[in-house]
Amino acid sequence: MFQNISRVVFITAGVILLGGCALVPASGPASYDVDSQHTHTLPYALVKLTPETVSVLGHYEPRGLAGAFPDKEVRPANLVFGIGDVVSVTIFEAAAGGLFIPTEAGVRPGNFVTIPDQTVDNDGNISVPYAGLVKAGGRTNGEIQNDIVNRIKNRAIEPQVVVSLSQQRTSLVSVFGEVNTPARYPAAASGALDRITDAITRAGGIKGQGYETWVMLQRGTRRATVPFANLVYEPANNIYVQPGDRIYVYREQQKFLAFGASGQQGEFNFDAWRVNLAEAVGKAGGLVDVQADPASVYLYRLEPREVAQQLGVGVEKFTGELIPVIFTISFRDPGGYFLATNVQMRNQDVLFIANSPSVDVTKFLNYLNVMMATANNGIVLGTNGIVLYNSIKALSGTGTSSTTVVTSGTVTTGTP
Repeated sequence: MFQNISRVVFITAGVILLGGCALVPASGPASYDVDSQHTHTLPYALVKLTPETVSVLGHYEPRGLAGAFPDKEVRPANLVFGIGDVVSVTIFEAAAGGLFIPTEAGVRPGNFVTIPDQTVDNDGNISVPYAGLVKAGGRTNGEIQNDIVNRIKNRAIEPQVVVSLSQQRTSLVSVFGEVNTPARYPAAASGALDRITDAITRAGGIKGQGYETWVMLQRGTRRATVPFANLVYEPANNIYVQPGDRIYVYREQQKFLAFGASGQQGEFNFDAWRVNLAEAVGKAGGLVDVQADPASVYLYRLEPREVAQQLGVGVEKFTGELIPVIFTISFRDPGGYFLATNVQMRNQDVLFIANSPSVDVTKFLNYLNVMMATANNGIVLGTNGIVLYNSIKALSGTGTSSTTVVTSGTVTTGTP
């Protein structure tokens, strides 16, 4: 029986040894699994953080609005009229007695006539006496003025025309969301050279803190989102507002996730415009002295294909424009902390600190110790059961006892 129990113990221990630490509780993958790129699910690239790779990351930081909109430095074009705009037309003549100014016009304050305001119709036209239907939609006021003059110059006396917007209902700029006074204002009437921060100012400014505020710009079919502080600290992203732009302001903390052998695990707010890798490790409580492997600090994120190529990743085996990349850095190297201060965290990055291999060995030995103690308890229980069984059997006899005596090689059994 003892042999059977021992056999079970050794077989179980062998199974655990063959399975490595797979049966041992852990907070994430082992460092050797990450470094060997061993995965059954999603393939990834492993990139070591060096001065060269850190420089590449700094050069290819997310481009923000400046990268998303090629016309970032293009000043807004002259305002064009659109369907629904209300237009005012005033016609001047050099002298009375012409097409619009009668001979007795001397009693009038000036030689001009103002046509009643009219709305640009669905065909984009307005109507001007003696000029007929004039195309207004998609044209500037100067173009409309010249067209009207050309149509009436042979009948009027040296005519001049002034066309203006009485009510601007197109070419507007909208600012809404987490601003104090959402606004929709005429681009030209309120300043055609507005930049994004100017438009937000016209809407009363942002409600929250700058580091937790995001700005989304939609222009035609293109859209891009940046932190509000990105517009302030990187002026290149504070691009000109164009007529028809829609600016949505909202609040959402930038966050990163931390797992493994850090002082704390979970989700952490940036509470700032930017947080570097060293600061992120500090926010997560640092490395646990009795658990962490300083040489195995990992940063998980998706990088654009272009950036991954610059980092030396063979992108041919990956599909899509975003490549899963795990960056590795050693804090056992004193210079690793300097490198970490130059790597900027991004929203939703994942930070993982692996256990030291000795921790996994200790866990396994503790697990094996518990298993052996359990097996030993079974052996003790079995032994005690045999003793109890023999005792009960002896007590359940006839009340007499027999004695076996061994003398000089002769066995004698008798009853006293």
